This record gives sequence, C-alpha cells and structure tokens, in this order.
Amino acid sequence: MAKKKQKNKQRQIGKTTIEKKSLIDPKYINTFWTILILVILLIFFIVNNTREELEQGPYPPGYKPAEVEANTQK
Repeated sequence: MAKKKQKNKQRQIGKTTIEKKSLIDPKYINTFWTILILVILLIFFIVNNTREELEQGPYPPGYKPAEVEANTQK
C-alpha cells in the first residue's frame, strides 16, 4: 500500500482571534478626539471673527435715537 503524503499544517487549538492594530493607541483615543474638536472650534472662531463687518444701514422708519438715549440716562 502506498502512503498518503501528509501536509505539515499546524492545528488550531481553541478559538484564537487576530488582534487588529489600531492607528492610535486606545489609551490616547479620547485625547485625540478632544484635541481635534477643540482645533475645529478654534478654526470656526477665527474664521467667524476675521470677516469684514458689514456697514451699518439706515435706522428703521419711526426710530428716534434721541429718545432712546434720554431714557437710558435716567
């Protein structure tokens, strides 16, 4: 009788899972997201405050600025 050729495979013992390497260490994920959100908010704040301000338009009809100033001084 002829012998069968056996492949040298390593048997899997138990359920082993392959660990996925994350891009950022899990210890620093919360710090990363906090810094990212603060940088985005800082960018929005700078963009909002560096725009040119619109020129003031005329007062609405029936508005008397002298009366308003007199009421605020009392």
